[in-house]
Amino acid sequence: MLARPELFEPAAPAERRTSAMLDRVVRRSPIRWRILAIAVFNSAVALLLLGLIWNGARVLGDAWSDLRRVRQSERFLRSLDSDAERLQSLIHRYFAQSDPDVHARIIDIRETLISQLRVQARLDPLLAEPSRPLAGITERFIAGFDQLRDTRNAISLTYENKVLRASREMASLYALVTNATSDPASLIWPALSKSREAYNAMVLAANAFYLSNSLAAAREAKSYAKVIKRTAPVMADLSGGDEIQRKALLALEERADLFEMGVDELQEEFASQAQLLREAIDENAAAMSAAVDKLSNGINALEQSAQRRFDQTLEDVAVRLSLLALAFVVLVVLMGIQIAKSISEPLADLKAAMVAITSGNYDRRVAGLTAGDEIGQMARAVEVFRENAIAKRRAEEDLRQAKESAETALKELRETQTSLIEAEKLAALGGLVAGVAHEVNNPVGISLTVASTLARRSEDFADEIASGQIKRSRLEEFTRSTATAANQLVANLMRAGELVQAFKQVAVDRSQAERRVFDLGLALEQILASLRPTLKTADVTLSVEMSNGIQMDSYPGPLGQILTNLFLNALHHGFDGRGGGTISVSTRRRGGQEVEILFRDDGHGMTEDVQRCAFDPFFTTRRGSGGTGLGLHIVYNLVTARLGGRIILSSSPGLGTTFLIILPLVAPGDAARSQFVRAEAGHV
Repeated sequence: MLARPELFEPAAPAERRTSAMLDRVVRRSPIRWRILAIAVFNSAVALLLLGLIWNGARVLGDAWSDLRRVRQSERFLRSLDSDAERLQSLIHRYFAQSDPDVHARIIDIRETLISQLRVQARLDPLLAEPSRPLAGITERFIAGFDQLRDTRNAISLTYENKVLRASREMASLYALVTNATSDPASLIWPALSKSREAYNAMVLAANAFYLSNSLAAAREAKSYAKVIKRTAPVMADLSGGDEIQRKALLALEERADLFEMGVDELQEEFASQAQLLREAIDENAAAMSAAVDKLSNGINALEQSAQRRFDQTLEDVAVRLSLLALAFVVLVVLMGIQIAKSISEPLADLKAAMVAITSGNYDRRVAGLTAGDEIGQMARAVEVFRENAIAKRRAEEDLRQAKESAETALKELRETQTSLIEAEKLAALGGLVAGVAHEVNNPVGISLTVASTLARRSEDFADEIASGQIKRSRLEEFTRSTATAANQLVANLMRAGELVQAFKQVAVDRSQAERRVFDLGLALEQILASLRPTLKTADVTLSVEMSNGIQMDSYPGPLGQILTNLFLNALHHGFDGRGGGTISVSTRRRGGQEVEILFRDDGHGMTEDVQRCAFDPFFTTRRGSGGTGLGLHIVYNLVTARLGGRIILSSSPGLGTTFLIILPLVAPGDAARSQFVRAEAGHV
């Protein structure tokens, strides 16, 4: 369903009223204050961004420290678990086969494990409380190794004192019995041989049992010991009454019994060692592994929490920076557009009004007369010109209608001459305003281009934020481009403000023609600044040499009109048909009460006939090309009549033209200005 057009018609006037109200508010302040406001706003937002970035960096640093501490704790737990597994393996290896190097490594790892656990518990708050059960398990683990070592020593002592000693004594007894049996045909030899074979097998089985902890070897050793015990009484009966052999064989039976008891004791001690390995080492190692796994799970949970907190902090900082940067860009763009409009639109209106005045259309009223900025002052000055022109036009019409006689005709001729002179002034000022407006349009146009580009980049950046694919590098690039655009806006608007400020003073002086005290160098710089755009189009170089500290009590408006006419005369006549040239302007004091202004160009120059008529009214060498012949005549009248000075013309064909203007520091017509003259003379 289509909406009716009348429903939306009031929106446009409301927008126009809002825009006009905003424009009036903005134009209450001077242009330089508007530009300074943008600079201050940019600086404040930059400081705010720096503070936010610093705070975000601090928060990120804290989150990263927590994450790094958690990861360090996790690495320590992995190292602790690895050391515990190595220690368990070395303990099993040591008790399987006793090796001093293995024992030294066990001691080293044990001390390292205990010291690391204690130190880390003191240094790492994350492990202080959870590491206490782990420390207890580790202590039991280490104590189990000490118990195993004691058990191992007891096994060694039992093997040495009860097995090896009994076997050595049995070997001595066998030797004694053998030496005591001298008869080869004795009946004891078969039993003795069988007993010695059992002895040798018993010793081998006992050694195998000691080295490998084999229960089969233990049973074999005890069975051979029983064989020796059974054969010993038989051999004693077969000894033939030899008391030494009989005692030795009875002692052999006792030693075999001791040997068997020693093997039984070794079995018990090996069983105790196996139980300690199982309970004190393996079970504690498993408990350590479980405790480490539990701690690792807790540390992993902390690490995930720290990682999530770090990621969330980074995301929050990025979002805050993005939103603040976007708001900053939007405000800068809006402020830049509004300030640019507050300068460009009034300048366009002022230019149109000046063009209308120079073309003779005096009915168009100048806009922006109530504005309080520099352009408003220019508009009021132009309005004065327009009203004066209207008044003069009406006066001319009344005179032409009222006077019919020769005296009236002569008077009309004089009024026409005066009107033409004023029209020449207005035409020169109109061209000046058009040139300045064109010069101001360059930085203003650049500012509008930068502002629109910045607005488009802001929209693209907002789309990237909305899509959630923003990156840190993109954020940094957007911040740099925004700062560059803001700097360009400030630089171009400052340039426009300087041009407007320079032309404002020149325009006020031209419109009011008031007498005031001014610095000659500063006034000439302002006048030349308004003329430079005209020189650019003609490819003419300007050379300026000013003396500092020359104060004048005179009329800066007519002085500006003099320089403007001399410039236009040089461009239209001196450089006509040439590809550029040079105009030089210099000033210096002449005595204590006068100043010299030297205006020189290297153009075509003048012949002697032209020089004699140069200051005559209506004399021109370009009658058919639009020349009025009033430019130098106006210069002569302003120098001699208004400013109380004199002008000297010197020129040669092909060598250029020189105008030497000698002016008093105090213009004539006010005797009360004598104090200024005396002060300047004392300064000299």
